[in-house]
Amino acid sequence: MLHRLLRCGLISFLCGFISVAFSVNYPQKPITLIVPFAAGGGTDSIARDLAKALSDALGQPVIVDNRGGGGGAIGAQMVAKADPDGYTLLFVTSTFVTHAATETTPTYDVEKDYAPIAMLGRGPLMVVANKELGLKSVADLITLAKKLPDGINYCSAGLGSINHLSGELFKQKSNIPMTHIPYKGSGPATLDLLAGRVQIFFATMPTMLQYVESGRVTLLAMTSDKRSPLFPNIPTVSESGIPGFDISTWWGVVAPVGTPAAVIQVLHQEISKAASKDPIKGRMIKEGAQIYQTTPEQMRQLLGSELNQWKTVVKAAHMKLQ
Repeated sequence: MLHRLLRCGLISFLCGFISVAFSVNYPQKPITLIVPFAAGGGTDSIARDLAKALSDALGQPVIVDNRGGGGGAIGAQMVAKADPDGYTLLFVTSTFVTHAATETTPTYDVEKDYAPIAMLGRGPLMVVANKELGLKSVADLITLAKKLPDGINYCSAGLGSINHLSGELFKQKSNIPMTHIPYKGSGPATLDLLAGRVQIFFATMPTMLQYVESGRVTLLAMTSDKRSPLFPNIPTVSESGIPGFDISTWWGVVAPVGTPAAVIQVLHQEISKAASKDPIKGRMIKEGAQIYQTTPEQMRQLLGSELNQWKTVVKAAHMKLQ
């Protein structure tokens, strides 16, 4: 019995020693951070701030590789198939989950293909309207939709995006006629909203903040459960007559499943540090978001919970995305 205990203890010690040694020796070469969207957007900017902070902290270059397309699926698939050694990471947003919930034939599995590392922050979406509509509230929006023969339309950054499914959830909860018009990114969607070719946008704050502040669009409500510190006089959707409406977008990092726990821990620690200070913290606050940090396990639970939530919305809408 003693021999067996000693042997088990030795094995445990060696495993712990190897784990610590691995963490100490990581990284030994450049790390690639896949951003599944085109360069130049708000998500890309946050990812680049993070890459710079990690490069400084880890002593190895962290290279941002933009792999846009497929609603983020192309970049996600690349990381799912990468070696689980900590040298290929995926920068994820809420669309990582919403797109997966919408696909008829999933191209990646949120819960099985990835090892969650860390969350950086999260923030509400803004329900904005083209100024020419003359709307002042969500109640006005609902009244208008019921009066028009074809209801109203809303735009998004693409099929399966957080904007798309937020609009669909609003449609289901408000029971008004709404037509979704997808675009290839928030940029062209915003241009058509400003031009009056589309009417409503459930937009992320980095995308729409400047147009709200300049008065070029009308801000009707925030999608979070609490009002935004940037717009304390603007009600939430829930306050506006759609109880329980609580949607936010978020940013985080995952690795291929099977990545060693010691590597995950090193990355979690450094990503959390980077998110808690400038420039990332300042950018988040300036754009109406907040620092939101979790353990890898808490992040795993959040991803699973949101995936189930959006699958329910997709099923109710009889939505199919090939």
